[in-house]
Amino acid sequence: MQVKPKKSLGQHFLTDTNIIRKIVDAVEPVPGGKVMEIGPGTGALTRLLMERYADLEVIEIDSRAVDYLRDVYPDLTIHEQDVLKTDWQGLATSPISVVGNLPYYITSPILFSVLDRRELFSSAVFMMQKEVAERLVAKPRTKDYGILSVQTQLWSKPEYLFSVSRHVFTPKPNVESAVVRLTFDHSTEPQENTRLDTQVDAGKIKMVVRTAFNQRRKTLSNALKSILVERFPDAETRADFAAAQGLSRRAEELTPLEFVDLTRAIYDLRVE
Repeated sequence: MQVKPKKSLGQHFLTDTNIIRKIVDAVEPVPGGKVMEIGPGTGALTRLLMERYADLEVIEIDSRAVDYLRDVYPDLTIHEQDVLKTDWQGLATSPISVVGNLPYYITSPILFSVLDRRELFSSAVFMMQKEVAERLVAKPRTKDYGILSVQTQLWSKPEYLFSVSRHVFTPKPNVESAVVRLTFDHSTEPQENTRLDTQVDAGKIKMVVRTAFNQRRKTLSNALKSILVERFPDAETRADFAAAQGLSRRAEELTPLEFVDLTRAIYDLRVE
């Protein structure tokens, strides 16, 4: 059975065995953890993953690919469903190490879905558009630094592993790709990059970050005006707060942890 890439699903099948091996080598499940693949397609990664992880599970929405995988890998556990509607909680019988060649058009939603349920994952190895990969690891005061950078770096440790040429896919995409690994730290001791979970509600930090970057050319005092007016109706109090917090800066100048501190200050959240 031959499965042709479907444009509507953003499918670009990986053909280079060296790249395939490098991706699989980057998967680092914790002892007793579960390995899951997103969008296996015709199984470029699946074969090698199954050789290493007998209990591999995959999520695939394309019924043609599902039929092909069931024929070639009869022992493979396949969840035929949309990854964006996946109940990760129901699948997390142990910490999940997830891997996948992500469709470009839903890369960000997949990333945010994993970050939102980060407590269920130990790591994620994803191939994605190079431009998006660079945003994940971008530093403050650079053009690539933004919402995705801040949220990814707050809730995981992102690593840019290697670039991938467009010429190793069928069909060839119009852009270059890259592989990144996100590592989630669930140790009992608070870590610097995860401390917001015990200090600031995730919804509040997301709102502050998104509001700040939605008008990234403005100073934070102007970009965050709607939030600040609600929290500090008195103009003089609001001006004093802005001065104390250094809100003459722009969003791209703050580190991820400075966004944590700013959110805590806005909502008067004190660390116990």
